[in-house]
Amino acid sequence: MNEFLMDFRENIHDNDDAEAFDALGQARQLVRRAGRELAGAAPPGWQSMSAVFALTVTTEHSTVVVTGRERSTQIEPPLSVLALVREHREAWAELDDGPWWRLLLELTGDGELNVMCDLGGEPFPEEQLFEPEVYRQDLAAYPRAELPVWLAAYVYNGDRQLRSPQRAAYAARADRRAKVWPILSENEFPDFPAMWARWAVISAAFVAARSDWGPRVLPSMGWFESSRRSGSTLYRLSDGRAVLSGGVWNAPTLETAYNEGGQLPDLYAGAPDWVADQVLNPRAKTGLLSFCYWWDAGRWYRGESPTAEASATAVPGVWTVNTVAGLVAGLIQNTRAPDEDARAKALTLVAAAEKGFITRETLVAAFGDDDRFDIDGALYQLDLAGLVARVPQPMHEEDAIARVREYILARDLNGPGYSVSELIADRFRVGWMIYVPVPRGEMAIGRAIFYITDDGVFKHSSSSVAPSRAVADLEEGFHERQRSKRRGDAEDQGDTPR
Repeated sequence: MNEFLMDFRENIHDNDDAEAFDALGQARQLVRRAGRELAGAAPPGWQSMSAVFALTVTTEHSTVVVTGRERSTQIEPPLSVLALVREHREAWAELDDGPWWRLLLELTGDGELNVMCDLGGEPFPEEQLFEPEVYRQDLAAYPRAELPVWLAAYVYNGDRQLRSPQRAAYAARADRRAKVWPILSENEFPDFPAMWARWAVISAAFVAARSDWGPRVLPSMGWFESSRRSGSTLYRLSDGRAVLSGGVWNAPTLETAYNEGGQLPDLYAGAPDWVADQVLNPRAKTGLLSFCYWWDAGRWYRGESPTAEASATAVPGVWTVNTVAGLVAGLIQNTRAPDEDARAKALTLVAAAEKGFITRETLVAAFGDDDRFDIDGALYQLDLAGLVARVPQPMHEEDAIARVREYILARDLNGPGYSVSELIADRFRVGWMIYVPVPRGEMAIGRAIFYITDDGVFKHSSSSVAPSRAVADLEEGFHERQRSKRRGDAEDQGDTPR
């Protein structure tokens, strides 16, 4: 059982007089009486009831929901119940663990009462979480030897891990003056380009498997929350920079700082001024950040953060190509022991992602193209990560003519002898030449000709320019744009020589 949680079962019809009158016995009597009072306040035909009471010496919050055959209703607890709940908390305060902060009651129509006294083993729901000062006042009244780390951080962190851009700039200048340099984190995490690609592949694989677990990718950011309450974010910045930060739930440094009177480590020692709140994991706000690393000029650096091994539970399995392939293959076959065929498919997928050249066909080759997997959702994860190969598909003839038609109409170029209803299109290798044919037996000089390439680039020309020359220029421009895009993607991923 969680050391910060006590869960037991009662019956509201039990005889209170039979209970020994110590602190625990008094608490049991009080909770049974509260259950009877709640049952008496329930509407006719009720079947079950759920009640939550969040209390400190200065502040209270309560919610009671009654469920019947057809619907659930929220009711106000009687004042007599609130009084009994307060007494229960005072009685519980005499026990070794100190008073609870939340009391949860589950009551059935036949009198069975499940009681949970919550001392903060898990973070409280937001609507039942009071301001830090409220808990400080309660702790002054009821001192405790130890708090759950998350609550101790919430109450005592004092925004010490926040780092606004102004604060970051000041700290960076101060570090330079004091000759405080970051630690080179060599051979710990994968290089950022590979790490980003692997993070995205794992995210895509979990989405493909229609799983609510696993990491995810948003524009310029990857996030991960493990089932063990640890997690991290990976922010991708311009010029090949990145910030990885997060928290391990039971990090020794947090326990030492909040429950043993130690100091929080300086996670930002030697950090550049762009390591600021906007690219830090939200745990910085609650004082639960246990590591921060930044990728700069092709290397990982850290301040007083632990090594990567100590932070591993807060980061998805991006460590090696084989690690990622094993995770993906397991999702492909829904097993922890995938066969070699699934691993081979997964390895191909990872290799394509690290090259930044994923297509829908790449995903289909790995997962198949049936309803078991969400290929479109997976592809979108990889697209957000910038790893999808955007090779322009040939534009449809109707689409090309429609675009030219709208252009002509918008500029009042339509008229006798050049009607949009007569437009035709001739295909060249990377696009279309669109025009209105000259009537048989006539000649026209300077007659409008329009060109549109498969990537949407539009050119308004005329018959005075030889089509062969215009097409050659357009094809050269098209291929240069594709080369430039590939170079740009490689630079964004940090794949330029160091």
